[in-house]
Amino acid sequence: MSIKDNLLTIKNSLPAQVKLIAVSKTYPASAVDEAYKAGQRIFGENKVQEMCEKHEQLPADIEWHLIGHLQSNKVKYMAPFVAMIHSVDSLKLLQEINKQAQKNNRVIKCLLQIYIASEETKFGLDKEECKALLNSIEFKGMNNIEIVGLMGMATNTDNTAQIKSEFASLRTLFTEIKSNFNHKNIQLTELSMGMSSDYKIAIKEGSTMIRVGSSIFGARQYS
Repeated sequence: MSIKDNLLTIKNSLPAQVKLIAVSKTYPASAVDEAYKAGQRIFGENKVQEMCEKHEQLPADIEWHLIGHLQSNKVKYMAPFVAMIHSVDSLKLLQEINKQAQKNNRVIKCLLQIYIASEETKFGLDKEECKALLNSIEFKGMNNIEIVGLMGMATNTDNTAQIKSEFASLRTLFTEIKSNFNHKNIQLTELSMGMSSDYKIAIKEGSTMIRVGSSIFGARQYS
């Protein structure tokens, strides 16, 4: 099937409250353009440089989301245009995002990445680190970021019960923060969880954003 057919098949299966992030990492700008022409407007990239290059080449109304692990020294390159950063995993990184957003006279929407998997290769804050960050004086002094939700990646496993449990734990934390943290920087509306292999489980557990790449664009080409 074509990119357009794949995209429409997925979109037509989603509940109204779930946004599709088309993960375009490693795919050429031409593939993104094909998805754009089929109506997709939100795209996710793992690497800042690749996202900046595509941002230059493609239509200005694309909403770019950075979903991969982010180094502080790369924030400045995408701060003028990035719509949302899904992978905030430290106070230091959040401080840099706030600083670069201020330089660009913007408020950047962010998700805190929470470690929910049983794999050491995944990044993220644990639940106590997340709460400590949100309670910190440094966080409360930031005026150019807004925490709009949480992001998590489940373990890469065929054990659906485990995946379900990991997503459920993230939803529980989301509900807890929404109930107990009242601050101008926190407006929790988004739960980013679920990829090509597990997004159907994620949606059942309350996901509002799914990050899907290969099911739209086909097998990923790594150089």
